Amino acid sequence: MNAQIETLERAVPTVAKEDAHNAQHHRKGRPGHPHHDHGPAAALSAAQRNLVTRQIALALLASGLLALSLAWRYFAPGGEQLADVLAGLASMLVAGPVFASAWHSLKSPSLHGVTDRLIALAMLAAWAIGDMTTAALLPVVMTFGHALEDRSVLGSREAMRALGKLTSGSVRRVKSDGSIEEVPYEAVCAGDMVEIVAGARIPADGVVRRGRSSVDNGSITGESLPIDVDEGVAVFAGAMNIDGPLRIEVTSAGEQSTLGKIIELLERAEQVKPPITQVLERYMDGYLALVLLIAAIVWFASTNASAMLAVIVAACPCALVLAAPATAIAGIAVGARHGVLFRSAVFLDRIGEIDSLIIDKTGTLTHGELRVADVLVQPGVATAQAVALAARLGAGSAHPVSRALTRHAAATEQDITPFERTRELPGLGLVADTPEGTAVIGRAELLRDYVQALQPAPAVIDGPCVGLALNGQLLAWFGFADAVRAESAGALAELRALGLVRQTLLTGDRDTVARKVAALVGIDTIVSQALPHDKLDYVMRELAAGHHPLVVGDGLNDVLAIKAGATSIAMGERGIDIAVESADIVLLGDDLRRIPTCIRLGRRCRRTATINAAIGLIWTIGIIALAALGLLGVVWVAILHNVGTFIVIANAGRLLRFDEDAIARPDASQSRRELRPTQQ
Repeated sequence: MNAQIETLERAVPTVAKEDAHNAQHHRKGRPGHPHHDHGPAAALSAAQRNLVTRQIALALLASGLLALSLAWRYFAPGGEQLADVLAGLASMLVAGPVFASAWHSLKSPSLHGVTDRLIALAMLAAWAIGDMTTAALLPVVMTFGHALEDRSVLGSREAMRALGKLTSGSVRRVKSDGSIEEVPYEAVCAGDMVEIVAGARIPADGVVRRGRSSVDNGSITGESLPIDVDEGVAVFAGAMNIDGPLRIEVTSAGEQSTLGKIIELLERAEQVKPPITQVLERYMDGYLALVLLIAAIVWFASTNASAMLAVIVAACPCALVLAAPATAIAGIAVGARHGVLFRSAVFLDRIGEIDSLIIDKTGTLTHGELRVADVLVQPGVATAQAVALAARLGAGSAHPVSRALTRHAAATEQDITPFERTRELPGLGLVADTPEGTAVIGRAELLRDYVQALQPAPAVIDGPCVGLALNGQLLAWFGFADAVRAESAGALAELRALGLVRQTLLTGDRDTVARKVAALVGIDTIVSQALPHDKLDYVMRELAAGHHPLVVGDGLNDVLAIKAGATSIAMGERGIDIAVESADIVLLGDDLRRIPTCIRLGRRCRRTATINAAIGLIWTIGIIALAALGLLGVVWVAILHNVGTFIVIANAGRLLRFDEDAIARPDASQSRRELRPTQQ
């Protein structure tokens, strides 16, 4: 069916506000260690690291005084007073960071602020009842627990720094006079020409301008085998140059490169919160009041001050706070390993909700460029001869047909050296003087001037075509089309197996072309001749009908639909910048088989985050109940509190074992077979 033009006004949802909200509510501090903001920079500064070191040193010193206090109390009966003095000194050493964090949480409310205030209140209560041992032991245990907890989260930052080291050090930059200069990686910017020797890593995203080599993109796109690159091929920062020297024109460097964006997304993943955490943040003041009320009831009912303190400590919601960030960090890292770039961890949750697919044709299901589909030579003419001559003619032109001819010849290892005297006639074709005579390639209108009694192009060529002639003799006809990606049919079959049975081909191309592609890839619903606002209207109708469509595209005409979809994916290799920036997810290598990977990974991340939130909630409630009943002392509560946090982190870490290659797929041979090219 054809697209229907309808007026439909609706604000297109974006994630900018969500990202800003997440950043604004990011963690601001914890008891026992200094406040530091884990924004996009993520890694601690030197001053912050020194401050953390000082706090841990204070905690160690307080531990020594506390141990001395306990030893004096045990080995010197009657020395209670000196033991309390030592314990009091220990508590004073660690009181500063605790109360500083609590004060900061009053100025900048957050869920972690609830923990800060509860620990500060517990210390005040311990001082009030004269329990100096608990007043010292509680912040010491929580300090070391949070240090270990931070170390678990900082493990991801170590991974980020390891990724950053892929492009660290010096770079061989080519100056305007052709000489080479060694410059720091930070000095490289878009437009620079850099030289990459064999065995070195590529410092920035770019395009090969000279040289031929094999490049290992495994750490960036997830490709298991090295790929051969030569002039005109795009390469990624962090990839390893294996064979020969390359000269690369930098297109993006630093934070704007593919590797830089992966690192940035890993850093931002810590800001994501599960629904239960958002609920607690919304009602955190009420939650704090409820905890204090329960503690007061326990004290009133049991007259047990230790039980009251245990309730306050047990109510610290640290496991809930880390439930989503730990899952998101692991999910984004695994996605990057498989060549899938999640622009925001929010979509790891949303991708698990989608139930339908809306996919573009040109550049998405197809390669988005003309390719030689048919070579019909005249009797007595060798195909190789015709292909080589056509490629040498086209080598001097940037026209899409000329590029298709040179690519086709290069694939068959034909000579594509351009002729010295080639004239391009815009809209008609090319004429060149060759040792064998005048060679012509172009439309029939041009060929009629050089070939007598020219016959029409064969009817079997359904689409753009050009003819090739030499010395007034027609040699061959070339037909062109936009070829369907070899993996398209297999990838869509995988998506149907995952439950995305409702699939729509949404394209601006002609209906006959759209139906031909749809038949090859197994799509039943076709919307053709769709303008950008038609695509938007169709997506809006799907949303209004209660569906959660995944929109996949790559071009300017897909941007509105990409922005409106419940979740969207852009083809990162050939997609235009605005489409890539608008999409929620980017496929780094333009391999459609990575879309099922997105679905599987998103569903597993959502399941893991839900389990983590449940573990955090149940663990917290259970410890509060045991503390209220007097079955757990305050020190054991603090220890079990940290155990719950480690359980959440360990469960999220199981995602790192996600191996898409080990998952059974439909018949691989079907997804790899070469599909016949289709008309553009």
